[in-house]
Amino acid sequence: METPEVTFTLAYVVFAVCFVFPPNEFRSAGVTVQNLLSGWLGSEDVAFVHYHIKRTCATLLVHSLLPLGYYVGMCFASPEQKLYNVHLASDGWQLYFSLAFALPLVCVILVYYWSWRKWSYHPIARTLASHALPQSGWRAVASSLNTEFRRIDKFATGAPGARVIVTDTWVIKVATYNVHIAQQQEIHLTVTDSKQHELSPDFNTPVQFLTICVASINPNIKPFDIRLNSTEYGEMREKLHAPIRNAANVVIHQTLSDMFLETFKCQVELNQRYSLPSGQDLEPCIGCMQASANMKLLKLCQEDDDGECQDCYCRPMWCMTCMGKWFASRQDQQHPETWLSSRVPCPTCRAKFCILDVCLVDN
Repeated sequence: METPEVTFTLAYVVFAVCFVFPPNEFRSAGVTVQNLLSGWLGSEDVAFVHYHIKRTCATLLVHSLLPLGYYVGMCFASPEQKLYNVHLASDGWQLYFSLAFALPLVCVILVYYWSWRKWSYHPIARTLASHALPQSGWRAVASSLNTEFRRIDKFATGAPGARVIVTDTWVIKVATYNVHIAQQQEIHLTVTDSKQHELSPDFNTPVQFLTICVASINPNIKPFDIRLNSTEYGEMREKLHAPIRNAANVVIHQTLSDMFLETFKCQVELNQRYSLPSGQDLEPCIGCMQASANMKLLKLCQEDDDGECQDCYCRPMWCMTCMGKWFASRQDQQHPETWLSSRVPCPTCRAKFCILDVCLVDN
């Protein structure tokens, strides 16, 4: 049987992780620093730079209080340990309290240091100062950035605390405790990695995430990575002045159909294979007339008399790519979450089949 201390610890750890890295449920409920302190932070559209200066400071301070909040909670979850009186607590708890109390104190001192000379020592201000002309300061650069951010033609994607923004002049990555800023005319962009997921966290659809390294020729600007959905790659590239180098030779799927085709192929590879009868040869695919036909439809998902799927008696006439494109073309484009579970007619005889009925041909 779990004790109150264990139950509280597990619940608090889950809350702390979700509060620091908020999922969609926490954002929808407004349990984020940006939402809880929205009245003090002001509007991001009005003053982007000063909004994020205050946001990063507030986030750092609030997150630094989480360990101390756990100690306070344990005072109620485990009263027999007498944690409310630190002098009576065990040595381990006394050490924990000292560290938990020192952490927000250090963060307060750090934020106070950042605030000197009207926030000139803040990391965001220092980054902007690296882009400033000798006769101007970081505030002039901030004013220009604020103006560009207010324009409706900017590219922006991602959650409020982890966004990628591209304006006419700037490439910006909003992180939890900082904002990375680089000037477009000074950067080199490189696709360094790609992650393919059969199902996205938000929708029941395949998704590809690209990692792009932004490196500036300005020695004061450290390289940083941005991560975005491949379907947004084309839109972002239109806003960029610099080319994007594909160092990892990544195949970028810019449409939902491209990503679905990869998932389709992965699933078909797992399905049962079809042995070609002796004496029968594979002909060119009638869809592209380039690859050999290597697909056969067999009702494997259910018993012969069950379900909507039907027996198909066509010989192998299509390649995997063309069959995948046919399958995707017959889907409801407004509801991609239904694609994997849907049924479509055979392109030749119109017998209905699902993705589990598509078999590769063994020569």
